Amino acid sequence: MQPSDSPGVSLPAVQAGGGSAPAADLLALVEELAEKELAPRADDFEERAEFPRDLLRTLGKAGLLGLPYPVEYGGGGQPYEVYLAVLEQLARRWLCVAQSVNIHVLSCYGVAAYGSEAQRAELLPRMLGGDLLGANCISEAEAGSDISAIGASAALDGEEYTVTGTKAWTSHAGQADYYNLFCRTGRSGIRGLSLLMADAHTPGLTVQLPERKMGVRSSPTAAVVLDQARVPAGRLIGRPGKGFLIATGLFDRGRLGIAACAVGLASAALDYAVKYARAGDQFGRPVTESQGMDFLLADMSTQVAAARALVGEAARTMDAGADASLVTATAARAKLFATDTAMRVTADAVEALGAHGCVLDHPVERWMREAKLLQIIEGTNQIQRVIIARSL
Repeated sequence: MQPSDSPGVSLPAVQAGGGSAPAADLLALVEELAEKELAPRADDFEERAEFPRDLLRTLGKAGLLGLPYPVEYGGGGQPYEVYLAVLEQLARRWLCVAQSVNIHVLSCYGVAAYGSEAQRAELLPRMLGGDLLGANCISEAEAGSDISAIGASAALDGEEYTVTGTKAWTSHAGQADYYNLFCRTGRSGIRGLSLLMADAHTPGLTVQLPERKMGVRSSPTAAVVLDQARVPAGRLIGRPGKGFLIATGLFDRGRLGIAACAVGLASAALDYAVKYARAGDQFGRPVTESQGMDFLLADMSTQVAAARALVGEAARTMDAGADASLVTATAARAKLFATDTAMRVTADAVEALGAHGCVLDHPVERWMREAKLLQIIEGTNQIQRVIIARSL
């Protein structure tokens, strides 16, 4: 099947539990779509740094942008374990698409978990169906990983909030239809933070030029400047001061999403290295007959399996409704181990290919650059170690 302007694989509408797309059938269909429609496009789109917006719309219509959300609002009603398995499949073929699905799913969390019934009824069907693409504006240049130091502020002026500040490292910047603005509506510290949902065309909201990243170039990342941006008061998500609590839930889910993407990326690198070694020839014998190569591939396989198991455990912990502190710790462990594994495995894949691993003709060098990004986004792995240590 040749790649077309829009995916040619048809996915059934996703429903909860034993609906029209049970987990095994859903994953099989996602794998088919990823292999036929994502994999052939990845190299070209990454080279041109072009965002696959039409592909995201199609995934939304197929139900993949709302998998972990309630069916009554247009979601798939799937457990997080199934959703993360879908992300892994997507990331094996094209990390940008998997990350974009994860970013958008996270952008729906505030409304789904803390929005009013009116907000959910109005917004979620279009958000979960892919008509609207979202972004989260949390990071700031001066705040770093300390969300309590956020400086962007919002003042209530009649029926609108006036928002001022600059948000850094916003994924989907310039492509999103709405932006979740984490800003200060009250006193300093975590209790003064709130969440406002701003339309992309909000006057005073300006997206800066995209960052020139080392990897995942087809997904835009940029700063968002808020200069007296006026957001309707009706777009306050939850009560004033709920921003930190919402962000905490986002971080846990975001880390699990990145961990699943890391497993997918590492799995792709392992598969590629195995195929290359089997097809290669060294001193008249297949490379896989070299014990050194055998042991390298065996270690890579073991690391990928361990990372997948840890991500699955963390997902089941969340699905079981465990205490928030336990969910945070397991999500941090999964993110730390899976992304470190992706870095090791992709680097080993480059080594397995030798000189061929360093050229653009093979994707392993791109995967290695992408793996490094995964160690940094959604909280650096040093931050994950701090979180884990505090939980002990």
